[in-house]
Amino acid sequence: MKELTQIKPVSCIKFAIYGLLLLGIYHSAFTWLITHDWEREAYSYCWLIPAVVLFLIWIKRDELASTPSEPSWAGLLPIGLGIVFFWLGELGGEYFTIYVSSWLILVGLCLSHLGWQKLKVIGFALFFILTLFPVPNFINTRIMLQLRMISTKLGVAIIYFFGLPVTRQGNIIDLGFAKLQVVDACSGLHSLISMVVLSLLIVYFFKDHIWKRTVLLFSSIPLAIVTNSFRIAMTAILYKYFGADVAEGFFHKFSGLLIFVICIPVLLIEMKILEKLPPIRPTSVSEFKETQTVKSDINPAGQNKTISDSRLLRQPIFIVAVILLGSILAISHTVDFREKIPAKKNLNQFPLKIGEWASTRRQPMAQMYIDTLDLSEYVIINYHNRNEKKVNFYVAYYESQRKGESIHSPASCLPGSGWSFDQSGTMKITGVPGNNGTMEVNRAVMQLGRNKQITYYWFPVRGRILYNAYQLKIYNFWDALIQQRTDGALVRLITNVYQDETLEDAEKRLQNFVRNVAPVLGKYLPGKDIV
Repeated sequence: MKELTQIKPVSCIKFAIYGLLLLGIYHSAFTWLITHDWEREAYSYCWLIPAVVLFLIWIKRDELASTPSEPSWAGLLPIGLGIVFFWLGELGGEYFTIYVSSWLILVGLCLSHLGWQKLKVIGFALFFILTLFPVPNFINTRIMLQLRMISTKLGVAIIYFFGLPVTRQGNIIDLGFAKLQVVDACSGLHSLISMVVLSLLIVYFFKDHIWKRTVLLFSSIPLAIVTNSFRIAMTAILYKYFGADVAEGFFHKFSGLLIFVICIPVLLIEMKILEKLPPIRPTSVSEFKETQTVKSDINPAGQNKTISDSRLLRQPIFIVAVILLGSILAISHTVDFREKIPAKKNLNQFPLKIGEWASTRRQPMAQMYIDTLDLSEYVIINYHNRNEKKVNFYVAYYESQRKGESIHSPASCLPGSGWSFDQSGTMKITGVPGNNGTMEVNRAVMQLGRNKQITYYWFPVRGRILYNAYQLKIYNFWDALIQQRTDGALVRLITNVYQDETLEDAEKRLQNFVRNVAPVLGKYLPGKDIV
């Protein structure tokens, strides 16, 4: 016991040093996490996670105390990977990567000083820390979109079951006397994430065979979706009798809590049913707390030897870890990573006449959308050809795509407002000047009732034409490292399929517009070289 008492001040000093280094490295990222990410409804549960993690470690305190520390150099592997993730996130402009970096370094430090055996004791608590971090925005938006559509479809099915006439157009529910739009707040994302996190905690205390625990965990996903769809349906049904207050007032907020009131008992009942299924454990499987017995016959000499060895092993590990973390802190705060913003023409000067295409004015965008998109410049113009057929032209330019600000893909936002998003893919357009005669773009057909549109979009990024968010992240990191640039743009074109023409006619019109506008765009969006 003397040895353990003597080592505590040293541990506290090392803990304080690590804490200060990590605070200096991740201060800006975790400030954003707390003041921005946790303020979103879907992640409001995160405020409780630190207390839950401490509780998970506390119930393991006896087993943790009885397990000897065996420091290991293997901890440098997750620390090294965490450093790589830090620079990927810092230069590539993705907060989630930085969050994962902090978690990897924390795991690496625990492994370095506690050893593998102690790490296994608190392994779930460390894993549970990951629930503090929201998923990346470009993935979050895709998930939210799909949940909106699924919740809307199931909600309409439930409304129809109750005998009310109803039609659906995308994420809009038409009740005849009113139209309800299933927006992000009603998507069910916040209830789904919270339910999965809660189910993960329940599964941890559900000490049974792995297949039962897996079933219990994954069953929370359809359960949360179906319950949210029922909530949407009830809102629509009660709307008929109580008006808009049902959709926007107390019931809307209360029904969100109702999801958990329904789901938690269902999960507990499911757990009891799974307990009865073979193979059956001979002991209780619903333990809330694992009882750990501290062995009283530990060899004192052996314990002293472990502490003595740990002193010899930990000191060099500690020095190496401090050097690595100190290097990150020093480089990130002393090296000039300011971006080189390329010169270009202002999009407000984009010509209103291009070949046979002409317009009378540029369209304004509402300030709320400008704030949401975090763009630097934009232009929206409705061009018409000689036959008065229209092409909507939209360009959003970003001087920087660093943390928290990045290009929003149309694949994430176009399918809303009732439009279905079909026939998506890429298409090669030939005869485009300045692009080796060929240019590849994303293509999709959108439909709302009898109205049909075709959209093309692509991402001109520092002399490249990219097509998806994953490419954007990779090249943002590389160019930030090599060129100190993350500027880029989104170009989106939309044309209607008019009643007097076929889909192929509209396709030819859009391709003709691309051939006309592509060389002009090159003058307004920066390429590989900075002018």
